Amino acid sequence: EAERLIAAGKVKVNGHPVTLGDKMDPDFDKVSIDGKSVRIVRKRQYTYLMLNKPRGYITTASDERGRKTVMDLLTGVDRRVYPIGRLDKDSQGLLLMTNQGDLVNKIMRCGNGHEKEYEVTIDRPVTEEFLKKMASGLWLAELERKTLPCKVRKTGDKSFSIILTQGLNRQIRRMCEACGCHVRTLKRVRIMNIHLGNLKEGSFREITGEEYRTLLAQLEQSKSLSERDLRLKNK
Repeated sequence: EAERLIAAGKVKVNGHPVTLGDKMDPDFDKVSIDGKSVRIVRKRQYTYLMLNKPRGYITTASDERGRKTVMDLLTGVDRRVYPIGRLDKDSQGLLLMTNQGDLVNKIMRCGNGHEKEYEVTIDRPVTEEFLKKMASGLWLAELERKTLPCKVRKTGDKSFSIILTQGLNRQIRRMCEACGCHVRTLKRVRIMNIHLGNLKEGSFREITGEEYRTLLAQLEQSKSLSERDLRLKNK
């Protein structure tokens, strides 16, 4: 239809008829069809990155104390992006970053139940009692909150894997302390369908293709479920 209008001479740029293949700048040129002005809406370009955060970096856009931040690792990125969630200074692994605020809100919303997976080592042997306590939920006195049930699996004598759907402040470290032990290393390896994989420490890459489409599909599904639950609650 657009080509038919152009061929009929009804489309003009800056008052001049155009032909197929002509180029125009939507920021400066004025377009009209049959004498009526047309507003060109440019779709905003969003950036989605995954970063393998090393220990020693803080998850913030800037730091008044001059400490190293994750932004220092984004060499060559010409758009302003922000971290989705946090990894504390002594933790490492997968961190998502974007300039789309709506995506941040959807992933961070606890009610959506999005999984985040971590590999952890502690200073004591991992026992069955420890796994049961971690999995069933623990009262964290400092936060005055009880953690939600989660999935925990032993991976070594002093190591385990844990999958959370919460994001409380220093949650895993506090949970371990409530069980009488301390975290030695903590690495996030997955957020929803995004896996850290073999991404080199300190490196980042863009999230695109099927990986990105699956992420958006999961977010859209959780949004629909949340809206359904809200309707049922209000009945």
